Amino acid sequence: MKALFIGGTGTISMAIVRKLAQDPMWEVWLLNRGNRKSEVPENVHEIICDISDEEDAKKKLEGMEFDVVSEFIGFTRDQVERDYRLFKGKTKQYMYISSASAYNKPAASYVITEGTTLSNPHWEYSRNKIACEEFLMEKYRTEGFPVTIIRPSHTYDERNIPLGVHGKKGFYQVVKRMMEGKPVLIQGDGPSLWHVTFNRDFAVGYTGLMGNPKAIGEAFQITGDECLTWNQIYQTIADALGVELKPYHVSAYYLSAVGDKYGYDFEGSLLGDKSVSVVFDNSKLKRAVPAMTTTIRFDQGVRIALDYIKAHPECQVEDPEFDEWCDKVIAALEESKSKI
Repeated sequence: MKALFIGGTGTISMAIVRKLAQDPMWEVWLLNRGNRKSEVPENVHEIICDISDEEDAKKKLEGMEFDVVSEFIGFTRDQVERDYRLFKGKTKQYMYISSASAYNKPAASYVITEGTTLSNPHWEYSRNKIACEEFLMEKYRTEGFPVTIIRPSHTYDERNIPLGVHGKKGFYQVVKRMMEGKPVLIQGDGPSLWHVTFNRDFAVGYTGLMGNPKAIGEAFQITGDECLTWNQIYQTIADALGVELKPYHVSAYYLSAVGDKYGYDFEGSLLGDKSVSVVFDNSKLKRAVPAMTTTIRFDQGVRIALDYIKAHPECQVEDPEFDEWCDKVIAALEESKSKI
């Protein structure tokens, strides 16, 4: 079988590409700009192209057909409309990566299924994903376009540490604060529930849907089975570092308000996602892919990531601006306590 990945070198997609590259049943192709060629398995074929240049992509894809086309970098409706034009009649399955953040915030029930209403008033990113889903499902209903919608939640790999509150340069400054014995910001009181999924586990669910006739015209959420509180997530990271956790709990609404002028979109990432308790019901996925299960617990995944990060200085990206902002938030709240 022949699969094309649009992107294919990101946190989620790289694990899938590596898994399929070891499967003789699959011939794997990537269409991207070739920025991470050194990390791509040798037997994977590459089409070097910026897919936003539709005419160039059309020329380079001329005469090619695929059993599966996997879209990982489609964020707006115009991008999936472009894919529809490029791949209509040229693939047996088009798999679109949406987002679990597209679910209503807060939903009527904290138990989330694929039938949970899609609506997110807090995050444009999520609303764009909903618009993409609606376009693709309309094409399925009216023309039989063979779409499968995938909704990941918080998926991470060896290069990332899952966090609720971090700056524009990613996770590392929070890890550095922990190692320096400084307090770290946690949204709310920390007991809200959250799923974190290591990318190799995600790849099992995703590849099980590839070429699967039960997946056409359907949406699936893919997350691990492990559900933790944010306090547990941060404590697990501190334990893996061998340091004392010094949590500083701050209202997500407060973080959204004071972060906005510094360019931190905590309304979207917190109020529209991570500050809301969710428990994902993966029974639909497991009926279609019985092999899907959690094999890498979060305490194991964090240690895998920290070992990799310590051995790769390029992952240790410091963020002094965010560090200073954290100190300002804590100082302001401490001062307010003294005035009451």
